[in-house]
Amino acid sequence: MTTGVRRRMGVEERRQQLIGVALELFSHRSPDEVSIDEIAAAAGISRPLVYHYFPGKQSLYEAALRRAADELAARFQEPHEGPLGARLLRVMSRFFGFVDEHGPGFFALMRGGPAVGSSTTNAMIDEVRQAAYEQILDHLGVGEPSARLALVVRSWVSLAESTALIWLDGREIPRAELELQLVHDFAALMAVSAAYDPETASIVLRILADEPSDGPFGELVGRLALLGPLLPVVPTPRAATD
Repeated sequence: MTTGVRRRMGVEERRQQLIGVALELFSHRSPDEVSIDEIAAAAGISRPLVYHYFPGKQSLYEAALRRAADELAARFQEPHEGPLGARLLRVMSRFFGFVDEHGPGFFALMRGGPAVGSSTTNAMIDEVRQAAYEQILDHLGVGEPSARLALVVRSWVSLAESTALIWLDGREIPRAELELQLVHDFAALMAVSAAYDPETASIVLRILADEPSDGPFGELVGRLALLGPLLPVVPTPRAATD
């Protein structure tokens, strides 16, 4: 009978293994509830060996968050092909896929865990938000947005984040419905801003020209049309007379 021989890992390989193990544990439980002993046991090494690669739980936690932040930012990357509504829907599907798979880890990333208040953690959070913001502007074909357009995009990124955090507390609304609703939210924010900002208005008109009637934005128009008969009639303001 032969016995298995455990392969010795290199320093970087072992570090990456520990980060992966920690991230997996943080994905199912709050980082505050995960001990170094559990991480060591899951990795098949001793507690002192964990400290050989990471000075403490905080440094391992931040390394795990770094990987999570990079993966989350990558979820907003999407080829610039096809109607914008369909692109945003695919982005939201990948975003909520991450949230669904890494619930406690996502909450820790966006709200802080053992490293709450850490400048490193805050910087990682800002990087994710900035990456999402820049990706959306890229899809809109805008390099230097107006102040109103920048506000709209940043507001929507914040809305997606807060919606995901609230959804995690019970998952009471079907995920697919929220993904679509957030795409509709983006269209609504853009439409309202278009009423005040010529640049946004021109972007909205360009987007709508490429949108199919059966796409996410077309569906929003259909849903709003159903509300027409239920809305009160607002009198048209009369022109002023001398």
